[in-house]
Amino acid sequence: MAKKKIEITLVRSPLACKPNHRRTVKALGLRKIGQSVTHDDTDVIRGMINTVNYLINVEES
Repeated sequence: MAKKKIEITLVRSPLACKPNHRRTVKALGLRKIGQSVTHDDTDVIRGMINTVNYLINVEES
């Protein structure tokens, strides 16, 4: 059984955000606005997404 994947795209700059949110964006592997990364759909990644949901777009595939 294949795991579900999530595509995460950075749409806003984390510069004016809390330091914890900046570190979360970096831990997701996002550096530039418009950059996308793909991760497995796990509870850990979902928690990170919920922390910075106002900075990113998420697409499930």
